[in-house]
Amino acid sequence: MGTLTIRDVRAILTSPGEGSLQKRLIVVRVETSEPGLYGLGCATFTQRHSAVRVVVEEFLKPLLIGRDPQRIEDLWQTIHVNAYWRSGPVMNNALSGVDMALWDIKGKLAGMPLYELLGGKCREGAAVYRHADGAEPEEVEANVRRFMEQGLRYIRAQMGGYGGKMGTPYSFRETSCEMSMVSPFSPGAYFDPEAYARSVVRLFDHLRSTLGEEAELLHDVHERLVPIEAVRLAKGLEPHRLFFLEDVLPPEQIEWFRLIRQQCTTPLAMGELFVNANEWKPLVEGRLIDFIRCHISAISGITPARKLATVCEHFGIRTAWHGPGDVSPVGHAANVHLDVSAPNFGVQEWAGFSELEQEMFPGCPELRGAYAYPNDRPGLGIDLDEKLAAKYPCPDGVLDWTQTRTPDGTAAYP
Repeated sequence: MGTLTIRDVRAILTSPGEGSLQKRLIVVRVETSEPGLYGLGCATFTQRHSAVRVVVEEFLKPLLIGRDPQRIEDLWQTIHVNAYWRSGPVMNNALSGVDMALWDIKGKLAGMPLYELLGGKCREGAAVYRHADGAEPEEVEANVRRFMEQGLRYIRAQMGGYGGKMGTPYSFRETSCEMSMVSPFSPGAYFDPEAYARSVVRLFDHLRSTLGEEAELLHDVHERLVPIEAVRLAKGLEPHRLFFLEDVLPPEQIEWFRLIRQQCTTPLAMGELFVNANEWKPLVEGRLIDFIRCHISAISGITPARKLATVCEHFGIRTAWHGPGDVSPVGHAANVHLDVSAPNFGVQEWAGFSELEQEMFPGCPELRGAYAYPNDRPGLGIDLDEKLAAKYPCPDGVLDWTQTRTPDGTAAYP
């Protein structure tokens, strides 16, 4: 092999979710001068997928052509500052796609799976948590039991989705929902924060009384409450010994975590919206959270994620990387490689893969029982069938669920 250089960089967009706006995946392919040697990385920002593609192909590609793909750290630092303004979700996801692809190439050159390059396994598989929802406490209980029967220990319990019952103003008007709606209506996805907060405590009262203490239960607030209500909810859930309460506050209000800590011992997880180290540093340094939950592509890839995990280890904070359905299988593979190699791993969110996704992305991590396992192929161990991906183009359109409003029509955090 002669001098190895980057020959091409491409963004591949696909939507293996029957045209779902929430399933617009972006995978970056970095090709090298060595025939057949390439890497894949996740750059999925489904809300602004086209913007990520433009950054990859019009800005990062000309920056990277001819450079040495083995110099991962140097290339990450170069890309990070090249636009001068930095640390936004579009740029970070584009950088993540390249960064993951370079780690994939590094593993292939070494003939090792990524977890070996990260120091080797600390465990064989990563414990996962699944999502149980329902319209009423009894339905949520039935869905939790279904996962328990499959051997799962960690289960997230929601009732009616994020923020409880959601819908259009017209659907709420036609039901017995306790919301009193403003008129005329602005378009959006409406929810009642106060009713939601009350319903969560009732839900966990029911779940603990019927399920006992065996299941490790989680809940995602999804930043739907004003800070003082978030404090009240965390305190109200303390007797139910949650494994963690997730995203109880938006990134703009992280100072309130200190007050929550002073009020209760409910374990807290935070980070899926973080794009800048200054968002997580005070929480880690102050030991104000228990789990770091960053979206790896949103913080710009494997390179910063492994550093973040190491910092958190020294402060007694465990990892719980964001793993929803709108992360590509390449991104999920990166999550699992980090999970099995980090001593301070906590739990991994798991959405699962459809048959189409498994066909499109051969080498997906495998769920067996309550654990996700990486394969032992070199690099990330996953590939992409581009011909199949091309049959499922990303649809255009604007997401509805992020157009969130409270009963009086005020725009709210989604």
